[in-house]
Amino acid sequence: MKTIRNHERTVHLVSLGCPKNLVDSEYILGLLTERNYRVVEEPGRAEVLVVNTCAFIQAAVEESIENILNLAEYKKSGPARILAVAGCLPQRYGPDLAATLPEVDVFCGTGEVALLPDRLEQAWQGRVSETRTMLRPGFLPDFTVPRLRSAPFYRAYLKIAEGCSNACSYCLIPRLRGPLRSRPLPRLRDEAAALAEAGVKELILVAQDTTAYGRDLKDGSNLARLLRDLAGIPGLEWLRVMYAYPSGLTDELIEVLAGESKVCKYLDLPLQHVSPALLRRMRRDDSLDLLGLMGKLRQAVSGLALRTTMMVGFPGETDSDFSRLLDFISEARFEHLGVFKFSPEEGAAASKAGDQVPQRVKENRRRRLMAQQRRLAREINRAMIGRTLPVLVEGVSPETDLLLVGRTQGQAPEIDGQVYLTKGRAAPGDIVPVLITHAHDYDLVGEIAAETLPPVNLTPKTP
Repeated sequence: MKTIRNHERTVHLVSLGCPKNLVDSEYILGLLTERNYRVVEEPGRAEVLVVNTCAFIQAAVEESIENILNLAEYKKSGPARILAVAGCLPQRYGPDLAATLPEVDVFCGTGEVALLPDRLEQAWQGRVSETRTMLRPGFLPDFTVPRLRSAPFYRAYLKIAEGCSNACSYCLIPRLRGPLRSRPLPRLRDEAAALAEAGVKELILVAQDTTAYGRDLKDGSNLARLLRDLAGIPGLEWLRVMYAYPSGLTDELIEVLAGESKVCKYLDLPLQHVSPALLRRMRRDDSLDLLGLMGKLRQAVSGLALRTTMMVGFPGETDSDFSRLLDFISEARFEHLGVFKFSPEEGAAASKAGDQVPQRVKENRRRRLMAQQRRLAREINRAMIGRTLPVLVEGVSPETDLLLVGRTQGQAPEIDGQVYLTKGRAAPGDIVPVLITHAHDYDLVGEIAAETLPPVNLTPKTP
């Protein structure tokens, strides 16, 4: 065993999965830097390697294991002494994972984020056996817990709740993350104010179900009230809502979306399907008039951009169910759509259904749905030509290495399209008026409309 040195330790972290997991990774890094760890970008320079895993579906499990094995190679030749695996993978498979991955020294589930520094210290002292326990999900982010942000300085994710109480039949989230636990509104306001003070312009609200926020607090807190409070914070310009369940769209929330200028005219609604029979089998609300709800939203919120995700190949999905889904997408005309194939996950009720859909049918339906969405997105984008829209500038496009690139309120980071800027100057984090001149299937092209903008400065502002 290598000699333990009493000095500043180096750590490299790989964060997998969704933005909600990224927030946990930022808390992990914050806790470690508080314990005198220094974060390094290259795994070959790190003494401690951490993988914060996703295990929502089998593809995510495979990606997590691949990353773990890749990092394990650095223990053979580099300074790395300890490999830690955190998050959903150890929470899903528990102590059995230690036998499968003997390369790993520390396992830390979703309920043990705050304990990871202590677990690492035990490993440094050679007490590895004590690191192989697993607690029930229970960690809840708090403003008092340090957080080392990894996103660009001008945007940040705010996790407003943890866990989920919806119990969808295909989903392992309640098992991996526990039931809904909302963060107190004053703590969220304090954290948002600190982020704004550090230069954040766009705050993206995330949770497993954002519209469920506050139900467990029993103090009148809800998403609409939270948005109103956050909108009053100086410096914040855009508030974006992700992962909003349709059954939680109250009139009060729609009123805030429509009337509060800082709230992006954007809503992410993971509908999953529109067939009432399938929604019942998914244990989701099958009583909603989804097409009517989309119409109500668009009528109330001028310029609203809608994103949704749909699942194809759920057990029992018939050709008729799929045709109904195609028709719905054609009528609803979502600006953004994600499609994924049902994955029968061990431990989820739907995995035991006897009428599983063949993989080739799932893939064919996914391709057909995405082909239809591509045509719709092209039409929607072309209708934007000639309009002048506010765009949050993100810097030089890595694809072109020349053009500036940014996003409108109708484009969420990393999952939606972008706006490529062919004329004008601006710095990352600036919000500028842009005249849209061209449109592609998912991206837009435009020119900065104002003539008196500051010169280009691509150096990020110091938080």
